[in-house]
Formats: sequence, C-alpha cells, structure tokens
Amino acid sequence: MGVKLSACAVYTIMIQMLRRLEEAHTRLKDIVNITPVMTSRSLDRITNNTCFLKCENFQRAGTFKFRGAYNALSQLSSEEKKRGAITHSSGNHAQALALAGSLLGIGITVVMPGNAPTIKVAATKGYGAKIVTCGSHPTDREKVAFSLVKKHGYAFIHPSDNLEVIAGAGTAAYELIKHVPKLDRILCPVGGGGLMAGTAIATTTLLPSAKIIGVEPKNADDAYQSFKSGHIIRAQNPNTIADGLRTSLGPNTFRIIREKVDQIVTVSEDEIVKAMRFIWERMKLVVEPSGAVSLAGLLSKQTDLQSKKTGVIISGGNVDLEDFFARIQKT
Repeated sequence: MGVKLSACAVYTIMIQMLRRLEEAHTRLKDIVNITPVMTSRSLDRITNNTCFLKCENFQRAGTFKFRGAYNALSQLSSEEKKRGAITHSSGNHAQALALAGSLLGIGITVVMPGNAPTIKVAATKGYGAKIVTCGSHPTDREKVAFSLVKKHGYAFIHPSDNLEVIAGAGTAAYELIKHVPKLDRILCPVGGGGLMAGTAIATTTLLPSAKIIGVEPKNADDAYQSFKSGHIIRAQNPNTIADGLRTSLGPNTFRIIREKVDQIVTVSEDEIVKAMRFIWERMKLVVEPSGAVSLAGLLSKQTDLQSKKTGVIISGGNVDLEDFFARIQKT
C-alpha cells in the first residue's frame, strides 16, 4: 500500500475510473435526484469566496450514498441478485443500499454497530433490509459481515472501497462541475473515502487545474494521518458527532486520494457544529454533522485560496429531529 504508482499507471487508472464514472452517470441520471447547487451571499462574504454548495441532503435516502449503492447493486449478476447483498454501515450507506435493493428487487442484509443513530436504523428497516447488530469497534462490523458472506453467499458491497460505489459517488462532483465549470477548488468530507475518491476522479479529469481538498473530523483523523504518512492508518475508536465519517480508507480509496487529492484538513467538533448551525440558520438547509464537515473546513480558513470559486460537497441530511419536535410539542 505504501508503493507510489508511476505517473503512467495513475493516468491509466484515472481514465478507467472516469469511464466508470461516466457510465455511472448515464446509468443513474433517471434514478437519482439531480440535487441543487445552492449559494449564499453571507457565506461568500465570510469566506471571501464565491461558494457553490452541492446539496446531497436532497438525494434519495438523504445522502450521496444512494448513487454508489444503486450503481453497484445494478451491476450484480442475476445469480448474485438472487442470493442477495450485504454491507456494514453506521447508517447512510445502510439506508442507501436498502432503498436501492428495494427498487431492484434484491434482498439486503446490513450489519450495523450498536451505537448507530436510531433514525438511520429505523430508516434502513423501513426500506426493507434485515439488520444484524454488532459491536461498536470499527473492525466488529467487518468480521460479522464477512462471516455472513461465507455462510449465505451474499454479494458484499463495501460502503466506500467498491469501485462501482466510488464511481457512483463521483457523479455528485460530476454534476457540480457540469453546473459550475470553472471552479478553483472543491471541498469534500472524508470518511471511508468513496465520495472523496469519486470527487477526485471527476475533478482531476474534468477540471484539472482545480484544487481537491478533503475535510475530516479531528476526532477521526485517520485519513489525514494516512495521507501524511503514505500508508493506511486505521481508525481507532473514533469519537465524533460526524458518525458517517468514523470509517477508515480502503486500498482503492487510499490510492486515488493519495495520488490526486491536494490537501486534507481537520476540523474540531465545535467547528462542525458551528458549520451545521450556519447552514441551518442562514440557508435553511437541514444537514447532518457529516454533511457539514466540508463547510466547516471552508469556514476554518485553513486553505490557501482566497477570492476564488469554491465548490463544497454537502454529503447528507439525515438528522434525528425527534427531540427537537418533542420540545416544541411541550411548549
């Protein structure tokens, strides 16, 4: 994993992945929501940028994850579809795969940690998936999922490291670049790296002069450490409000991110909450903590570009509002 690929090898991989991404875009264009690109004069003034937010909180199942999940499931063989598919996820990929499976008539099993958000567990069940609960350590879900693959012959759809999942995720940035073709940089959340890798593929090939910047919680900074060290460092009991970003990079996502991403910055829990509050209050958009991480990176002013056109991938909007509405009912 620490071996750096030659420029020729990287170029070949990127061309192949761009082809996958374009095929995914064609496959998905009548299935996914073509999510809006939103702007804010307040955000532009605060950051001294012209900002364009790609709002995947308006995507089916509430996050960009539906893109990759549907793209991967739709390409299984007829025999694999009969046996069903399995994944492990704390929530967003779980919901996305469950919804995609229901649309495609494929049985879905999801291994979810015991600390997964209740709203995401309920939504996953609501889409018809079978839930198997596991421990909360990052490796627990993998062990349980692989044991079930061995037992039942399920097709395993990795939440981020599957190449078709990466290609599907990259269609969000593809759409953004088609909408705003002269961006100077794109900021994207980093967890398992599927969205970041897909964004890097789309940006590198369609907008090669633009900077590609990943943003990650400081409390789950394994991608940042991996990027700096040149080899994968696994997450160790990450404790962040951004539950969708607690997973580690895989070989495919690490390879693409290491070669094509310009910078990864980290943000504190307080910065994530402030970004989330800004987008709720100023733009009236319901965004989850993981989805607000990229905006937190922009507001933290850690990057070196000013007075530029900046794209920001807002990855999702699945927030548990039960307590909020309960308090309103009590007043």
